[in-house]
Amino acid sequence: MDKERVGIQSVEVGFALLDALSRARGPLMLKDLAQEAGMSAAKAHRYLVSFQRLGLVVQDARNARYDLGPAALKLGLASLARLDAMRLARERMAPLMDALGHTLALAVWGNHGPTIVHWEEAPRALTANLRLGDVMPLLSSATGRCFAAYLPREKTAALLAEELALATRQGRADLPHDEAGVQALLREVRERRCARVLDTLLPGIHAFCAPVFDAGGHLALAITTLGPAATFDAAWGGAIEAPLRAAAEQLSRDLGHAATPG
Repeated sequence: MDKERVGIQSVEVGFALLDALSRARGPLMLKDLAQEAGMSAAKAHRYLVSFQRLGLVVQDARNARYDLGPAALKLGLASLARLDAMRLARERMAPLMDALGHTLALAVWGNHGPTIVHWEEAPRALTANLRLGDVMPLLSSATGRCFAAYLPREKTAALLAEELALATRQGRADLPHDEAGVQALLREVRERRCARVLDTLLPGIHAFCAPVFDAGGHLALAITTLGPAATFDAAWGGAIEAPLRAAAEQLSRDLGHAATPG
C-alpha cells in the first residue's frame, strides 16, 4: 500500500455530509441528509453530533433540520479569500487555447476601461494589433461589450456616451447610435452570457468574450478569444463560443459564484 495515499476513512465519510449540505438549497432533515450522503440515518447522526460540537453543522431546534454552521462558513470564506481569479484563469489558458485553436486574452476593468492584462497567442495566430495594456472600446469590441453588460452603469456611462457620439459621427451601421440600441445590445450579452463581434473592431476578425464572476457576483475578469473569419466558428453555441462560456462559468463557480438560471 502506498503510505503517502493512506488517509482517514472516517474523515472522508463524514465529509460527504458537509458536501451534501453545501449542495442543498436549504437545511435538511436527518433522513434526507443521510440519503444525500449515501449512509444510514444512524451513521449520519453520529457524525453530525461531532460536527455540531465543532461548529461545522447547526441544528434548528424548531424543526430539527441541519445546516452548515459558522465554522464551515469561516473555512469557506478563508478559502475564497485565498483565491486569485487571475492566477486561476492564467493556469487554464493553455488547455483552453488548445481546445479552441485561437488566441486568448484576459481583461480586467482598469482606470480607463477594459484592459488586456494577459495574452496567449495560438500557434497559427492571426497578426492582431493588440498589446498588453491596451484598453478596449465598449461598443465595438467583444471584451468591451462584456464589461458594459455587467458593470454598474455609473462606471461605464461616460465612455459609452463618448463612443455613441463617435459612432454617430462616423455613421457606423454596425454599432448602436442611441441608448435604446445600447440597451438591446447589452441585453443580448446578458441573455447569452457571452459577447460577440464580427468584423466590428478589426477587419476580418471575429471574437467572443465571456464574463467571470467572483463569490460576491461581481465581474472579476473576462476571457476573450479571437481569430480570422475564415477559420473562426462565430456561431452561438458553436465550437468556440460554447466551450469558452463553459470555461468561464466553471471558473466563476471555482471562485465561489453561485450562478442563477437563465
